[in-house]
Amino acid sequence: MSASGAAAEPEPTQPTGPLEPTAERPYMPGYGIVGPEEGSGLLPWSWAVEQLREARNFWLCTVRPDGRPHAMPVWGAWSGEALLFSSSVPSRKMVNLRANPRVVVTTEEAENPVVIEGIAEVLTEQKDLQRFIDLVNSKYATRYRVDFLDPEVNATVAVRPQQAFGLRQGDFTGSPTRWSFTT
Repeated sequence: MSASGAAAEPEPTQPTGPLEPTAERPYMPGYGIVGPEEGSGLLPWSWAVEQLREARNFWLCTVRPDGRPHAMPVWGAWSGEALLFSSSVPSRKMVNLRANPRVVVTTEEAENPVVIEGIAEVLTEQKDLQRFIDLVNSKYATRYRVDFLDPEVNATVAVRPQQAFGLRQGDFTGSPTRWSFTT
């Protein structure tokens, strides 16, 4: 209450974390996909985050400078807003990312997949490298030191979703969900 006895206006709040994406049914003609209120309904983004955190391996799909596709498995860790992975600087995937940073990353399990479409960004800030090392060491029970991620030797990459897709194995027609992220 203010001094006059009237209730004070609440202060506007700022988001404290990544924005929640919008969810909708993807357009999948010929697959018998039901409406968003049917089947198990639209999956919450928290379901996708759980899959991203639990996945041991991911498939990274890039495009070669001549337009041919390239897919490779990578270890990765979900940071809360991006999928992080590392790769040798001269590797094919890094050559591809320097020419075209648009990527697709999928969880390895095809029964409850999450597919992310995004833009790859090479991270070089010490705090970002340390965050990735901490996540990897915790997830994979490794003991890498942050100097392993010397940006001249091993690139650390963040893929922030622009769109993502997921579905549950037990409800192929009633769970497909596409999440769209706006900045």
